[in-house]
Order: sequence, then C-alpha cells, then structure tokens
Amino acid sequence: MPSDAARSIREGFTSEGAARVMAAACRRVGLDAAGARLIRLGENALFRLVAHPVVVRIARSTEYLPAVRGEVRVSRWLEHEGFPAARIVGDLEQPLIIDDHPVTFWHLIVEGDRKATYGELGAVLRDLHSLSVPDSLRLPPFPGLDRTDQRIGAAAGIPEDDRAFLRKRARELRGRVSELRFASEKGPVHGDAHAQNLMVDRNGQVILIDLERFSYDFPEWDLMVTATEHHSLGWQTREQYGDFVSSYGRDLRSWSGFPTLRAVQEFNMTTWLMQNVSENPETAAEYARRITALRDDNAPRSWNPG
Repeated sequence: MPSDAARSIREGFTSEGAARVMAAACRRVGLDAAGARLIRLGENALFRLVAHPVVVRIARSTEYLPAVRGEVRVSRWLEHEGFPAARIVGDLEQPLIIDDHPVTFWHLIVEGDRKATYGELGAVLRDLHSLSVPDSLRLPPFPGLDRTDQRIGAAAGIPEDDRAFLRKRARELRGRVSELRFASEKGPVHGDAHAQNLMVDRNGQVILIDLERFSYDFPEWDLMVTATEHHSLGWQTREQYGDFVSSYGRDLRSWSGFPTLRAVQEFNMTTWLMQNVSENPETAAEYARRITALRDDNAPRSWNPG
C-alpha cells in the first residue's frame, strides 16, 4: 500500500504532504521534527526545525533530483571559495529520497533586524559572476524557460484553455531565446536572483540562498529578474533600482535582448505561482491576474509579490 506522502505526489504537492515527508526524513537521520514550521511552499517546501538549527528542504519529485544534487555540490564549492551562501549540513546524507521526494538539510541562518538592499543584491551578483567555476563542478546551462513542461503538465486546478495557452507561449519564447545574441561571457549564474533570495544574518552578513538553479551561462539571466520587477511591475523605486545598477555596473534594460528576457521572466513568475493555486484563494486570484496579463502584452502588470 502506498504511503500518505506517496499519495500526496499524485494529488499535488501540498503543505500537508510535504510535512509528512519532512517528518519521515528527520526520523531517517535522527533529527526531531516536533513543532517544525513551514517557511515556504513553492518549487520546494522549506521547514524550520525547532529542536535543531536546521532547515529541511523538500523538492516536488525525483524529476528535480539532478538540480538538488547540483545544489549540494554548489553549496560545498561556495563554502570552499569563502563566498557567503547557504550551507548544507555536512555530516548528514545528502540528498535523501523519501517517497519520491529529494530532501536536503541546511544550516539555519539566524536573521538580523533588516532585509538585504537592492544595492547589496547587485554587489552579490557582481562578485558571484566574477568567480571561476572549476571543471569538476560541471554546472548545467540555465534552463531559460524554467521547468515549463513539468509545471504546466502537473498544474492542478487551472482551466485547460490556460494550459494550452501556456504551452503555445512557451514554444514562442523558446524560439525568441534561440535567436538572442548575449553581450557577456558565460560564468556562474544563480538562476533565481531576486532580493528575497538574500538573507542578512544577525552579524550583518548578506548570504545568498536557494542554489538549486545554479548554472553555467550568461549573467543576463540573473540580471533579468530585478530589471523585469522594476520595468514591468514597479516593485522597486527608481532609487532602489538605481542602487542595483550602480552596484552591479550594468542596466540590462539598455540591451536589445531585454524584451525577450522580460517576457521569459514574466512567464516563469506566472507558472511558478500556478503550482499553488489550490493552496488558498489569494494565490488563485493572483494567478488569474497574471495569466490574464500574459494574454495581452500591452496590459499593465498589476501583480503582487508572492
């Protein structure tokens, strides 16, 4: 008979099913999961343990296993480089597979009393992009249309017309991306480089987190995130975006390929949110807002962060 966690895979990746996987993983390695708190449910579920300074990260399925293994390798490499990034718990088996979910364990970052600034984000990306990747790391290229087919196929609770539209849009965007001529040399790319993937610890150290999309590719893929958030969504003030540009040393909006990367980023933001439409009415409403805007390139993007 399949376990509750295995059944949750077929029924969709939910907070309840992820909690069962988290508890089973903790039992496997001898950690106490009592009172664990869900931090985030998105591409992964993240739980903070109460009894240990550890965060448990659960991926949606074994389809994500190559990325999870890569994230573990990247964490160890960045630690060796002395780069401030999330650190894997070194004395535990990594990753575990629990009912077809890859599970990893991370050192808890105790946050200070402020959030990272956009100037700090630009500086972190500048420093990251200047690193030399060892041949032994073997990073994949950045998947510009991030897990599109997986997300669209697995999405529960969306109209079939949306599914057809998203598949068509993905084909169009792949064609546009294939024609891009990038202006930079390839190097390490974070792959989801927004300010929420920085944490400031209680000592004031800015730390890069969420390493699963780490790639070897063009740095424009990292710059597109904040450029789109500012240009399309107005999520940063002019001063905040100016700090980001000044710290990094480049404004992606001046590049001819920006409209294509902006369209890719908007698409990825919509399909990422789409995965959780069944979690609550607020998420469903935000998804509806985003998919409506995607159908009209000239419509304002009155989107809420999330």
